[in-house]
Formats: sequence, structure tokens, C-alpha cells
Amino acid sequence: MKSKYAVFILVLSLISILALLIGCSSTPVTTGKELKLGAIMPVTGPAAEKGKPGIDALLDVTEYINKELKGAGGYQVKLDWKDSQYNAANVNTIVTDFTNSGVLMFTAMSSFEMTNAMGIANKAGLPGLAIFTSPNLYNPPAHIYGQMPDYGDDWVAFSNYYMQNIWKKSGKPKMALALLNNTTGSSVKDVANARAAAMGIEIVDIVDHSATTIAETDALTRIKAKNPDVIFISSTPQPTSVILKNAKDLGLTPSTVTIGLAHASFTKSLIDLAGKDVVEGVYGVYPTVTWDDTAPGIVKAKEYLMKNHSGDVDNMDYLSVWCTGLVSAEILKNAVNAVGYDVLAKGDANAWKAVEQSGFQKLNYNVAGIQGAVSYTAGDNRLAKSVKMYSIKSGKITSIGDWVTAR
Repeated sequence: MKSKYAVFILVLSLISILALLIGCSSTPVTTGKELKLGAIMPVTGPAAEKGKPGIDALLDVTEYINKELKGAGGYQVKLDWKDSQYNAANVNTIVTDFTNSGVLMFTAMSSFEMTNAMGIANKAGLPGLAIFTSPNLYNPPAHIYGQMPDYGDDWVAFSNYYMQNIWKKSGKPKMALALLNNTTGSSVKDVANARAAAMGIEIVDIVDHSATTIAETDALTRIKAKNPDVIFISSTPQPTSVILKNAKDLGLTPSTVTIGLAHASFTKSLIDLAGKDVVEGVYGVYPTVTWDDTAPGIVKAKEYLMKNHSGDVDNMDYLSVWCTGLVSAEILKNAVNAVGYDVLAKGDANAWKAVEQSGFQKLNYNVAGIQGAVSYTAGDNRLAKSVKMYSIKSGKITSIGDWVTAR
């Protein structure tokens, strides 16, 4: 009887040991404790073509982080996201709520959203991560950081590429700018006005448009009269599709004038909205790789996309926001490892300071190779400095160069 009991105890012990071995990982999970991440996304409204794949990606990458990476520093990431409807008043309400709800940091998909959030966030000391960025967000540096290079960086990168690889004539090429009437456009205007002459480019016209425009024929007729060599557009997909279709009707096609796009509109939804024939040959700048790339992180992004949101296949905005989740988790991991969970659990000014100083400002992370590596440099709140050049060929966004430093 005693021998049978001893065998029984031994078996139970072996089962317990085996269970511990199977369940163990390099990052043990602390159950019941969470790190709260806020997110502002334009899921409906005039920028929904970006916000919808954006929130799909953020939900998917949070699932991946919590299930497979064991959270951030062993703590589950709790996502608190709100639909801004691309509306300034909504953004103000959302970020105010974040300052009172235990959020440790927040993200905003668009520079427009973050421009409206930054006043409240900077005053409170709540750190924010802008996904699509403009220079006004962090000049001068405060508590807002850019995940990727900004639209001014896009213009510089494209213009350098154009001068080195496309412009073959003597003299200065004539460039026209078609810009969204918010920070998506104004950041390009400011940088182009400051840098064009030194780069050997003549800016011959600057026109702006709204996010809800349905026709830009008059503005493009004015541009056409200036006989431009190149047109650069900084906008979102819907208005960019209108511009490109109107331009084609006027004979301003990639076969007659070089057309370049900043990264806010350079995604699959633009191709769907404008049509493959309209966008063929258009150039664009983007701060991530494409879905066809062999970067190590692409495989996992594809796995979750196909499992949960297969309608976002080939969407570049999905990839951008997938990176947002990875970067945010790295920030929170850095912070909780440095100061401990109890400091962050309060979700107050001291927690925000810890997240900023021990999280954001200690970044040194390659983001699984999907976007440019992120790191902090004192006085420069842009966390990544690299972009890639692309062209649309046979209806697909196709790489035409390696990573380049934007500026």
C-alpha cells in the first residue's frame, strides 16, 4: 500500500514539474496586472480608409504581444482605443479622458489628430506616439514623439531621389505641390520653401485641398499652366485619388510629369480608390517595407492579418500600425523593467514621467525589420529617421531602393 502511495506521489510530482517546464518562458506573465495603452484612430469619417486597417492592425498586434510575447515585460497590454472620426473636438475629449483613466501613453494615427491632442497631453505630461507625423508635433520637443519620419522628411527624400535618378535636364526642375489643408500638407510646404532652392528645385505653385474634396480640376488647371516637371502630393488616400483622376483627365500623367506622394496616401487603398491605370508609374515614399519583403517580422504580421482581417491584405497602413504596437510594447517593457509595476500602476504624472524617461528615451529597437529602427536622440523626438522609395508597377507598390536617411 505504501509503495503504491509513493508511486502516486512521484507521478504527481513529475506532472507538476512537467507543467512548470511547459509553461515557463524567459518573460514570466504576471496575471491580473495590466499596462494600459491609449489609441486615437480615425476609424470613421473622412480618413476611415486609413483608420480601419489601422485599428485592425493595432488589435491584431496587441493580441500577438499578449499571447506570444507574454505582454510587455511580463504584463499584459490593455488597449483602450477611441474613434476620433478625424474630428478635432473628439480628439480633445479623448485625450482628456486618457489623462484621467490610467493610460500610460497614447498613440494617434494622424498628424491632424496628434496636433489637436498635443496641447492637452504636453500640459499634463502624458507621452504620446504619433504614427503619421509632421514637424510641428515635436518642434520644440516636449512629450510627443514620432514613430516614423514626418511628411517634411518624405519631401526631402523624394526630392533627393528625383534629382539623383530622374531629372536629367539642365537647369532647375519646376515642382508644384498639392497639399492637404492641415499639418499633412503644411509640413511639406514649410520644408519645401526652406530647402528647395538649395536643392536646385524651383517651386512654381502650391495648392491646397480639403479631406472631403470631390474635384480639384481648377487647381490642377492652374498647375498645368505652370508647365511643371514634377508634382508632389501630401494628402490622404481619398483626396489623392481625386487629384490623380482629375490630373489624368488634364493630361498630367506619370508619362508626362513625374508624380510623387508622401506616405500618408501611399497605400493600397489609394490604388483601390483611384484605379490601377491612374496610379501606374506614380512614385511614393514610405517608412516601412512592403508585404513582399523578407523582413523577419512580416511573417507574424501576415499570420495575424490572414487570421483576423484578411481584407487588409497588402495594406501599408496595417503594417505601419502593427509597428506601432511593437514599439509601444517595447516602450512599456523598458519602463516597467526600470521602475517596476507599482510605479506605473498608478497611471499618474510620475508614471508618465517614468514611461517617457525610461521607456521612450531608452529605445534601441529594430522593430522586427519592418520599419526603420527606433531610438531616441536628445533634442530630436523623431524616433526613426529612415524611409524607402517606391513606385506603383502593375497595380502594386514596388520597392525601387534601399533604406535612406530622410534628413
